[in-house]
Amino acid sequence: MEQDKYLLGMTLAEIANEVELLKLPKFTAKQIADWVYVKRVTKIDEMTNISVRNRDILKKKFEVGGSLPIETQVSEDGTQKLLFKTKKGKLIESVLIPDEERLTLCISAQVGCKMNCDFCMTGKMGFQDNLSVNEILNQVYASPNSEDLTNIVFMGMGEPLDNYENVMKSIEILTADYSLAWSPKRITVSTIGVTPKLERFLEESACHLAISLHSPISEQRQTIMPIEKKYPIAEIIELLSRYDWSKQRRLSFEYIMFDGLNDSLIYARELIKLLSGIYCRVNLIRFHAIPGSSLKTASDEAMIKFRDFLTSKGLICTIRTSRGEDISAACGMLSTEKQNEAKKSAE
Repeated sequence: MEQDKYLLGMTLAEIANEVELLKLPKFTAKQIADWVYVKRVTKIDEMTNISVRNRDILKKKFEVGGSLPIETQVSEDGTQKLLFKTKKGKLIESVLIPDEERLTLCISAQVGCKMNCDFCMTGKMGFQDNLSVNEILNQVYASPNSEDLTNIVFMGMGEPLDNYENVMKSIEILTADYSLAWSPKRITVSTIGVTPKLERFLEESACHLAISLHSPISEQRQTIMPIEKKYPIAEIIELLSRYDWSKQRRLSFEYIMFDGLNDSLIYARELIKLLSGIYCRVNLIRFHAIPGSSLKTASDEAMIKFRDFLTSKGLICTIRTSRGEDISAACGMLSTEKQNEAKKSAE
């Protein structure tokens, strides 16, 4: 029997439609959704308030569709890197970050990435595939201590807005009453700035937004982020300026600091100009060195000086604590390593 559909990743409306096609009682749809998304079962046979006969009917067409990580690395600071295999045999990563009262899961939206940023290992993999809704949600449900998660960040492998429909459907399910019923404020979507999809996101979602900035100067940003040529940061800022960010959702800018490239106060001053009039925060990030890139992380002294200058000008700015560096927690590192190992074994 070929099982070609997964319940994990279906909305309640989609489940209800399938229940109707299978001529099962209408209330079965809510039962299924509750078992999958609330009780977190992994097999249809665990849905004990559905009759054995009806479970057998379901099993002929569906399976829950969850899968555990194939490898887990644990950092000295408690950060966990999770390696998953997709239905097509590709490798993706998630990172679980404990921090006092918070437990954040950083999840992937794609295998590889089209954007080819110079500082990103995932970009150097090239684009291989979009993750399905099932594969996106599986990272959430199969992570250790998943019931204790407080926040989810789409900041793993890939560009979330380049897989827009599946990312948004995943968010729809996570925030639905029949599922985890999470507030959208517990979810952050990080994007390089794919302007047409970003405009849709701003209208269709209430989740927090993080923009990968890394340089306030367009010409320089192009050298490390080729997307700048197609979607200039100035256009992104103009779009963001149409919205009131002082209430409800949060807007932040991610700024990886590179030694001798973007870490002087010249760039801090340009950043102040660029973000003028927008209520936001800037997260300064230490660079995790990756193979094939000449970029180096800025010194602690430079980062503190940069932060203090922005703060003195009224811009909320923090230096993000570096996590999981001993397990190569930067996106794409583990999956690339495993792919290279597989290639060598095949030779």
